[in-house]
Amino acid sequence: MSKPLTTPGEGFHPHLHDAAGQSAAPLRTRLHHVRADALDGDTAQSGGMRRFAAVSGRTVGSEKLWMGQTHVAPSTASSDHHHGESETAIYVVSGHPEFVFLDDAGPRPEEIRLRTSPGDYIFVPPFVPHREENPDPAEEAVVVIARSTQEAIVVNLPGLYVLGAGDA
Repeated sequence: MSKPLTTPGEGFHPHLHDAAGQSAAPLRTRLHHVRADALDGDTAQSGGMRRFAAVSGRTVGSEKLWMGQTHVAPSTASSDHHHGESETAIYVVSGHPEFVFLDDAGPRPEEIRLRTSPGDYIFVPPFVPHREENPDPAEEAVVVIARSTQEAIVVNLPGLYVLGAGDA
């Protein structure tokens, strides 16, 4: 039929060596297969959410990227937070999570709520305070997150505020 699935830790080029003829560091010379049941729950957390790392410095040796899943239980909201210097891209897998932030484009700051569906994407710029909510009383919301830093930076906040030019 087809070739068998890879085994965790198998390398794509196990014969590669560095310039001195020594084996290169295994995390940086091979492809990594992170199975769905092997996600790392030992990550930065916000109240109301569970984050799981798939690709990180610790799990695969990444230096510039973090990727994982976040689960938001039914009728739950995360704490207000930001992700420091990290750019964050979010892909909605299931549920209808809402992403909330403050916008000061008008005369007074206004709470903006982005309502999403499976297949939608959200981009969160560095340092922008926000929260995720799952208003559905029965269905968990699941999203895949990619960040421009190799670990998940989460700075929990006492509340939302508008990010001004001098706040970063």
